[in-house]
Amino acid sequence: MAHRPQNKVLQETPSIDRESFEPAYAQLANILRQSMAEGLLRPGDQLPSEAQIVARYGVSPMTVRRAINILADQGVVNTEQGRGTFVKPVAMSAASFQLGQLQNLFGGATVQVLEASIVAADERVARKLAVRQGKRTIYIRRLLWNHDQPAFYHREYLVYDPARPIVEAELEVTALQQLFSGRSESLLKHGDITMEATLLDEEEACLLQTSLPMAAFCFEHVFYDFDNHPVSWGWFIGRADRMRFTTQVGLLLE
Repeated sequence: MAHRPQNKVLQETPSIDRESFEPAYAQLANILRQSMAEGLLRPGDQLPSEAQIVARYGVSPMTVRRAINILADQGVVNTEQGRGTFVKPVAMSAASFQLGQLQNLFGGATVQVLEASIVAADERVARKLAVRQGKRTIYIRRLLWNHDQPAFYHREYLVYDPARPIVEAELEVTALQQLFSGRSESLLKHGDITMEATLLDEEEACLLQTSLPMAAFCFEHVFYDFDNHPVSWGWFIGRADRMRFTTQVGLLLE
């Protein structure tokens, strides 16, 4: 396949807007990215040299390098020492699935507390929370409603420590909701979330108002405090027919 000459690519791209509040390196990165989206630069093509870009856009070599670094961080180009910078081919392994649909489900959800009690940690709970078996933990069962429909059934264990506030002082709000809204508790440092397919059991199907068999998604979570100690472990179960995850690969015109 014949590719456009590099000088032709530069001629067909817009110029840097000197009156814009957007930094020149960010504009340059967007211009080059747009060239890829329009097919002026295709997978495997070499980007124009640093000197050519400097001359075409009237920017410094440092500005060019910063723009290329942005594109490299975005995973759309690859720089090879001594050879130059090349447009990366589309790779399915680079696809990422955004959790926007989950954010919508959690963001507008209301919480119905089904149970809140103190229970002794069994072997699995003790292992997940890094506590000794038999230690007291807080056990919570919740049903999250969205638009008058049950969206998720949530079960969770929290470390019980009367000397400090628990991660979820309010039973009506889950830590995952706070993370989606950007209002996570200051006690949370990070979390591990795992998604897997499963089948609902009778209790879950009844609470989620469906019949068996029914496929579901399970979101297991472990949240940690700033000392890197687990403070909560639980899982959300949601009907698969109410969730769909999509992504895009490659570059699109904006």
